Amino acid sequence: LTPFSVSEDTRSTWQGKAGRSPLQALYDSDQFERSSLQAVHQQRRELLSNVCSRLTRKRRLLQPHDLRHLVVDDAHGLLYCYVPKVACTNWKRVMMVLTGQGKYQDPLEIPAHEAHVPSNLRTLSEYSVAEINYRLRSYLKFVFVREPFERLVSAYRNKFTLSYNTAFHKRYGTKIIRRHRQEPSDRALERGDDVRFDEFVYYLLDPRTQQEEPFNEHWERVHSLCHPCIIHYDVVGKYETLAEDANYILQLVGADTSVRFPASSKTTRTTDNMTAQFFQDISPFYQRRLFNLYKMDYLLFNYSIPSYLRIR
Repeated sequence: LTPFSVSEDTRSTWQGKAGRSPLQALYDSDQFERSSLQAVHQQRRELLSNVCSRLTRKRRLLQPHDLRHLVVDDAHGLLYCYVPKVACTNWKRVMMVLTGQGKYQDPLEIPAHEAHVPSNLRTLSEYSVAEINYRLRSYLKFVFVREPFERLVSAYRNKFTLSYNTAFHKRYGTKIIRRHRQEPSDRALERGDDVRFDEFVYYLLDPRTQQEEPFNEHWERVHSLCHPCIIHYDVVGKYETLAEDANYILQLVGADTSVRFPASSKTTRTTDNMTAQFFQDISPFYQRRLFNLYKMDYLLFNYSIPSYLRIR
């Protein structure tokens, strides 16, 4: 595929089962009374649109690789841009139930690793340009976001502090330790399994990192994964309101009432207080630089500067 542009404004052309646009569906549907939740989602869309128009001067063309995170459900007319560390395993499980033609009944019966097997779900990048444009115009598009530094600490904890993630330790940990630790031990250089959070921060801010390759999807910025200033999302769900937003989307597309979004486990979840602890040992200089790296996500999705940062 060659670079292409979205052929029409994708904000208001989704045709649901009753032939209405997403905005009409949000306000006119018999399923919904006018609710505070609808107002919240309209505010999120408007804020996103305003920030995009203020901060993006030139509308660039989409490349096929820009669409690898957009999962397609042709049966329900649904496009989901998955963001790692924002309940994406459970959303992929739900998408497998929605697209599985009865093969799967309960999302939680699908093993986590199976949800991430690429062949189990189709992405928009696999379609022709005409098919891509049709789906961008016609399907309901949604994305889920999370407080950026909370998501970043969650990625660090998952990929660098758990013993079973040896692939990440070898792939990234050894490089981080080699470049950002003074006098590393031979064991650390070989195994890469004891990366400190401050070393991870130095790695993210090192100009060589992005010169060599794009960020890994687990710490890549949402705006770089899902392109919300080019693709106009009908629903911007938030991790902080996950259950309500997930239920809202499933109702909007007319999913079978037996399809439920899994209740989240709170036991190991990265919280704001936990995130603050990780930033205690990061100097104000590096806090500010890291905030600037993720600033666009803060602005686009209306997250405040964390109170624990010493950058004011």
